[in-house]
Amino acid sequence: MNAVDVVISEVGPRDGLQNTKSFMPTAAKKAWISAEAAAGVREIEVCSFVPAKLIPQFIDAEEVLAHANAILGLTAVVLVPNLKGCERALAAGARRVTVPISVSEAHSKSNVRKTTAQAIDDFARMIDLAKSQAGAQRAQLVGACSTAFGCSLQGAVAEDDVVRVAVALRDAGADAISLADTVGYANPEQVKRLFRKVRKAIGEDFNIEAHFHNTRGLGLANALAAYEAGVRNFDSTLGGLGGCPWAPGASGNVVTEDLVFMFESMGVRTGIDIGKLIEVRRTAFAALPDAELYGHIAKAGLPKGYQALSRAV
Repeated sequence: MNAVDVVISEVGPRDGLQNTKSFMPTAAKKAWISAEAAAGVREIEVCSFVPAKLIPQFIDAEEVLAHANAILGLTAVVLVPNLKGCERALAAGARRVTVPISVSEAHSKSNVRKTTAQAIDDFARMIDLAKSQAGAQRAQLVGACSTAFGCSLQGAVAEDDVVRVAVALRDAGADAISLADTVGYANPEQVKRLFRKVRKAIGEDFNIEAHFHNTRGLGLANALAAYEAGVRNFDSTLGGLGGCPWAPGASGNVVTEDLVFMFESMGVRTGIDIGKLIEVRRTAFAALPDAELYGHIAKAGLPKGYQALSRAV
């Protein structure tokens, strides 16, 4: 597999689908995941282990994860909101698990019915559960600091609170920390400042990732700012699909194909064949005719003479 400079993690099958009105058939989800992997996407968040009564879209989580785990070279990621979800995910064979911890107390209570401190304690229990797995089978857990840049319920979120939560998650045993702009409040200067503060607090060599929404049109600018601050792992969704059901006003994510195009145009290798990725966009959402898609490069086309650095293998 070719070397890459940044890892683009496609989170559409989870973050993208959790807000859709129509259920995407399991076969269509599998086809989407397989097609993106064939285009060179190395990491895909494929589902969430939540009660079906809350988000029916993930009633097939175990089956979708099993399919993704069988794809050679693909890191399948799942999201869990609590210890029970983590137990289900690990039992189903999850090897990389994202756990959102809201820095905003208002969002935490709305999302998981816990205070931020209680959610951190829950995360520590999940770490213990993962550590009980045998050796090489131990799942990695990513502590995601949700609403790190602001909250549509609470308003401003103090940067010192973000740093405190990130340090607590690292100390609990997280394998990586993600800062998430859950409602699209961030701006590039804030992004650079906060990522640098968190990196200084948790350690320069500790893996830190970025999750941006494009709610107010600054998604790509914020991703570039994070890159300039040293981040090399980015979440995005095909067609900019997605949002948070428990955060009013949270709309779509950074568009995967636009993010890939930006980096490749800069000479930053993603390992993703953008032509194939655009074709996946054309086919993946046939099963969701009411889905509202975003993005520029898929509509405008690639510039004349454009030559990407990356080709899928």
